[in-house]
Amino acid sequence: MAQGLHLIWMIFCVHLTCISSQQEEPNFIFNGFHQADLYTDGLAKILPKGQLQLTDGSGQRMGHAFIKKPLVFTSPESLSFSTHFVCALVPGANGGHGIAFVLSASMDLTQADATQYLGIFNISTQGSNSSHIVAVELDTALSSEFDDINNNHVGIDVNSLISVASTPASYFSEIEGINKDIKLLSGDPIQVWVDYGGSLLNVSLAPLKIKKPSQPLLSQSINISEIFPGRKIFLGFSGATGTLVSYQYILGWSFSRRKVSLQSLDVTKLPKVPSHGAKKKRPSTLLIVLLILLAIIGLLALGGAYVYRRRMYAEVREEWEKEYGPHRFSYKALYNATKGFHKDGLLGKGGFGNVYKGKALSSSNGEIAVKRVSHDAEEGMKQFVAEIVSMGNLKHKNMVPLLGYCRRKGELLLVSEYMPNGSLDRYLFHQDKPPFSWRRRLVIIKDIASALNYMHTGAPQVVLHRDIKASNVMLDAEFNGRLGDFGMARFHDHGADPATTSAVGTIGYMAPELSTMGASTETDVYGFGAFLLEVTCGRRPVEPGLEGERRFLVQWVCQCWRMASLLGARDARLRGEFSAEEVEMVLKLGLICTNAVAEMRPSMEEVVQYLNESLKLPDISPNSTGIGSFSLLGSNPFPASPITKNLSASFYTSSSANDTTFVTHSIVHGHGR
Repeated sequence: MAQGLHLIWMIFCVHLTCISSQQEEPNFIFNGFHQADLYTDGLAKILPKGQLQLTDGSGQRMGHAFIKKPLVFTSPESLSFSTHFVCALVPGANGGHGIAFVLSASMDLTQADATQYLGIFNISTQGSNSSHIVAVELDTALSSEFDDINNNHVGIDVNSLISVASTPASYFSEIEGINKDIKLLSGDPIQVWVDYGGSLLNVSLAPLKIKKPSQPLLSQSINISEIFPGRKIFLGFSGATGTLVSYQYILGWSFSRRKVSLQSLDVTKLPKVPSHGAKKKRPSTLLIVLLILLAIIGLLALGGAYVYRRRMYAEVREEWEKEYGPHRFSYKALYNATKGFHKDGLLGKGGFGNVYKGKALSSSNGEIAVKRVSHDAEEGMKQFVAEIVSMGNLKHKNMVPLLGYCRRKGELLLVSEYMPNGSLDRYLFHQDKPPFSWRRRLVIIKDIASALNYMHTGAPQVVLHRDIKASNVMLDAEFNGRLGDFGMARFHDHGADPATTSAVGTIGYMAPELSTMGASTETDVYGFGAFLLEVTCGRRPVEPGLEGERRFLVQWVCQCWRMASLLGARDARLRGEFSAEEVEMVLKLGLICTNAVAEMRPSMEEVVQYLNESLKLPDISPNSTGIGSFSLLGSNPFPASPITKNLSASFYTSSSANDTTFVTHSIVHGHGR
């Protein structure tokens, strides 16, 4: 009898456990969201006809919607789910960003950014393991910074918008046996299925009246339980807009912890996609009123067009700029020359702005390059413009001529002569250009040395460039080297203290004493030494992907010298014949110029003499003081001298040193004195 009672009690407990487990499972189905109790923020809301709207066509906005009850799992093995939803992305005037189905440890994503971040991450949380987010993105904008494959793709994201898996949007046709494309930003309803179980995440797409394909579009192995150590997951959607806008809707949503129990959406009961077409005509009885209103609107439109045109070409002009009249260009002229700064004319992007190609502004000038620099500070602008104009007055055949400038609110435009063959780094590091021969590289090295020598000794004032590197060396039509990008240049009188208060430049090219002693001709020489090694060895001064001494070019070249194999450091892609003596001389000169002790670096005048072989290199060895000692904004092996004090480690905030520019105390994104 006792055994029977015990058996009945166990069955009762198991039954209660099953009931409790079922109650905890957030299974639901919404054929429209009339009765849905959702957490929403931003632009997200449920419309009267049952559509869940994430964004409404406003720019730079986002919206989130979550099921309030979290998905809780007790062990990694117990985590599985299947979901089916129908969405519609309606394009605005110029397209738009996409949406994401989100698994998050928190419903609060209000600190995220809109635009390409899809309302999920911001610049600080992007790529952070502390985000605890898994998302399936339906992306309708191409963001190169996230390695997007196109502007119409599906991706699986784990704590980052750089997808662990992505593919163009399509679905498997059972009839034709092939994948057929789907345009996400079409305004048509699209079905999406997401299934997870056994550490495998599958994603499938199909048009509204097509059954779920037998083959998933994406299939990725992910241990989601590791991403959510709290074992609690909130389910929802995120949408965002930027300058690209769209209307984003969820029409229905079904979810189950078990794939076999997932309820299918009834597409006949789903709400329709709201219409965003032209409104119907007013009744004919109001024709006269409409004509009057039309006349008023026409006048207002003309006035608005006039105001808009004035604002579009608006500039900032102050009394002190009159003396710089010949160096100032109108914004309208630059706008027209670059076809409205059209993306087809984009020459490059940098930490201080984008550069656009433009047609000649007059018959006496050739094609131009216009750099748009954003800024939010007026303090020091007069001095900065004065130095730009002074730079435009410098004349040297190996400097990119700076023709002038234009000022707008929050924006400065720098106009220089267009260099048809682009920057030197394209021929050193990019596969689309053949590598240069040694003879061509040596000519370019001498060109830049001549330009720097002129800036340090031949110009009316000493000019410090402060950012010498291959990407700032431009090539004219004859492939002569031209030193460019003088946005960080500073002037001081000959024999005077430069008195700069900012540490600016690019990691790998910055002298170790820069943050404590400020910029000087010696810090320019250090940057030129790193440039010498970069051009000769065909690699950047810092390569984070390499290990040991090979990571830092200065140390590696010195190590090759110690091993009696200095030529082994040269670029293996050097084409044609080269002089071993010249290569060794340039490599040694690069090590001399990057000496950790500033006083032991040569002047640029001496560097020119070394390169022209009118002066012999000093007698040094790889074990000489300061040779081959590289400090990446960190400890210096020579702490005694004030010249060799460390750069503060607080400046080093990134492990990516390929082309990372660091700036402090700035006027225009970092230009200050």
